[in-house]
Amino acid sequence: MCYKPHHDHRWLMENEHDQGAGSQRDDVQVCRCLLHKQPQADELLSSEPRANITGRPPEKEDTRDVVTKHAAPTADQDSTLSPEDRVIAEVIHSTSFAYLPIQLQRLTQEYLSQFYTREAKSRSESLDQFTARLKTMQDFFGLEVTGNLDSNTLEVMKKPRCGVSDVSSYEHFNGKPKWEKSMVTYRITEYTSDMNQRQVDATIAQAFKLYSDVIPLDFKQIFSGTADIMILFKARYHGDFYPFDGPSGVLAHANSPGPNQGGDTHFDEDEQWTLDGKGINLLLVAAHEFGHALGLDHSKDRNALMYPTYSYVETRGYSLPKDDRRGVQALYGQYYWKKSNLFRGVQFKSIKSTWSSISTVDAAYEDTYKNVAYLFQGKQFWATKGTTLQPGYPKSISHFGFPSWVTALDAAVYVASTRKTLFFVKNFYWSYNEAQRKMDHWYPRQISWDFPGIGNRVDAAFENSGYLYFSEGPRQTEYIYKTKRINRVLLNYGWLDCY
Repeated sequence: MCYKPHHDHRWLMENEHDQGAGSQRDDVQVCRCLLHKQPQADELLSSEPRANITGRPPEKEDTRDVVTKHAAPTADQDSTLSPEDRVIAEVIHSTSFAYLPIQLQRLTQEYLSQFYTREAKSRSESLDQFTARLKTMQDFFGLEVTGNLDSNTLEVMKKPRCGVSDVSSYEHFNGKPKWEKSMVTYRITEYTSDMNQRQVDATIAQAFKLYSDVIPLDFKQIFSGTADIMILFKARYHGDFYPFDGPSGVLAHANSPGPNQGGDTHFDEDEQWTLDGKGINLLLVAAHEFGHALGLDHSKDRNALMYPTYSYVETRGYSLPKDDRRGVQALYGQYYWKKSNLFRGVQFKSIKSTWSSISTVDAAYEDTYKNVAYLFQGKQFWATKGTTLQPGYPKSISHFGFPSWVTALDAAVYVASTRKTLFFVKNFYWSYNEAQRKMDHWYPRQISWDFPGIGNRVDAAFENSGYLYFSEGPRQTEYIYKTKRINRVLLNYGWLDCY
């Protein structure tokens, strides 16, 4: 991932294989981050004369000069046009932007070829194929799917972004490469001069911790020898086949998991690395690159760290967004914490080692009246007593009465005093009557209506000693359900003896 906060830069990332003589790897997928300083759509539209696709000469301008410099050619204007130019001409002619500069037309074609073509590019693409890719792009970004090159589509195309082809929701690299070990080592061989070594070590460790907090994988820094992930800050040529190109160019690249160069991550020392949003934020760039080094591709979720386009976000208290968490957990599994009055400390256990048929859990709750726990993953759930899954599962969550648009739960908690279970999905919640085994009437309701002060979303929830605990990111609210008021605000880490 890389970015520049200036509006006149696009950032691209290429996902490709190491090639060339002497390459040690031909099976590691490389993420290369590039910033191309290109004319933007608004600049082109305002500064360059519009194309005259009718063939009639504009007033006060030489016809031949218009044709050679500014015209957006139509298929019948010039028999020497390339197939690509013919497609562009037809598409531009069929849109509301009939007077677009040829340079902008080529930018559109290059954009779609770069990000919406999985197979090898062809120079003989039909108009239908071009339009289909344009519609795919519009659908990906939630735009009106018209197949026309409208202003909203152009606005998205000119945003800074990553150059790996777009995919829906979280995604993994081809073959789903991952680290087949529980401890991954890393070593920083060359540091940036933009901050001291202690700051770099702490920031890199924090980026890795975003992942170790949610998967059963640990990261350890070593200071000599060869680590699994070798990290360096260096300008220009730095020992691989992808030299950096100075300020505002390539910012960083990372390999997918594997032996030798697998996972290696390089940062361009010509950039200005910072801990805030004034330069290139090291935490966000490193966390995105380490996502690739762990096997993650790009996501369709606008809130995901692995989303193709980038905008700076506040990093204080930053935690891995839900889509990225689900993506990396789908590769490495998930673990849970167990705390009890029967033993000291906190026990960490892999979900899969406890329940072999379940790798990840979106939400869970325990009905203490029945002494049964329920585990939810996507649109299905399991019942378990202790560590023993009950027969007849998994079942569909429609069993509880959820509408079809609910595809996963965010959190669930059983309230012993009422024998009701609260389910949380986005900014809504439901109340389920365990005794009557059906949803209460008039649900769902907005979380903020009935739980003022806890926020609009709930990532996790549980009950302890009569209090309900609602978490969103690192923040946790201790809530008195009977009186509907907040008792105190905590940090999630307190339960893990991290205070």
